Amino acid sequence: MIHIEWPWLLLLLPLPWLLRLLLPAQTDSQQAALKVPFLDDFGAGETRVLSAVKPWALWLASLAWLCLLLAVARPQWLGEPLEQAVSGRDLMLAVDVSGSMQEKDFVLNGQQVDRLTALKQVAGEFIQRRTGDRLGLVLFGTQAYLHVPLTFDRNTVQTLLNEAFIGITEDEPQTSIGDAIGLSIKRLQDQKTDSKVLILLTDGANTAGELSPLKAAELAANAQLKIYTIGIGADEMLVRSLFGTRRVNPSADLDEKTLTAIAETTGGRYFRARSSEELAQIYALLDQLEPVEKDKQYFRPRSELFHWPLAIALLIAGGLAASRVRWR
Repeated sequence: MIHIEWPWLLLLLPLPWLLRLLLPAQTDSQQAALKVPFLDDFGAGETRVLSAVKPWALWLASLAWLCLLLAVARPQWLGEPLEQAVSGRDLMLAVDVSGSMQEKDFVLNGQQVDRLTALKQVAGEFIQRRTGDRLGLVLFGTQAYLHVPLTFDRNTVQTLLNEAFIGITEDEPQTSIGDAIGLSIKRLQDQKTDSKVLILLTDGANTAGELSPLKAAELAANAQLKIYTIGIGADEMLVRSLFGTRRVNPSADLDEKTLTAIAETTGGRYFRARSSEELAQIYALLDQLEPVEKDKQYFRPRSELFHWPLAIALLIAGGLAASRVRWR
């Protein structure tokens, strides 16, 4: 359907008629002829003058004025309503990319993969399910930095998560959990949304950064930011050496006590992911704890149409200007 954005401008339609009534009529002494020199002016002194206004010219001028007002009023074509689900939730993912995330203690599609690769696979599916949420991504190792600002574009978040790699922040194998939380608070605290959530995934303990994790958790609680923490890594794995095969705990450095305290301080929960299956189950549980809202909003695409009446008005005005001059 056609929609007029500023219909009140059409009230100016009788303006030329009102000016004709209110302004004094032009007298003969005020009228002037437009003289255009020509070669014959040297002999006969002939000139070209403006022709008298014809009735059809008044009708065309009125049509040009109407088209000009229509163009200024911004006519638009409204398309079919498109349904959009908007939850009003801001959800930030904080992902550990320190050196310990390259430990290959996860199995994905029958192959041994490192922790970050398994995280990308499961988190990518979770991201695609978050229709209507604004998502952001923080990467942290020795330093924490914003990799993706809050956006409704889930495909971009997933693509940039897949492009992350071990050591993207620093070469040193350290972890700044507190700084990652602090950066997330900074990005979320000024957002006017009903729900702010941070999902933090790490396989170690806080060994770098300026802000302690527990202090960051207190700041998050004051900012009404709920944090879900996920400790990632297997409890044991077999390692072959010159002395045979032995069992080791690849998650010995995981600080579950601190991660639990962070979650409890902010009203969230701590989860333990020892395998790809458990990690997928945790994300499915997060979908239940922070469900995607189903409130429907509708958006109608708009196409501007002002250029059509504007073009007609310019063509009529140009034709009238040309017709006003004739030879006498």
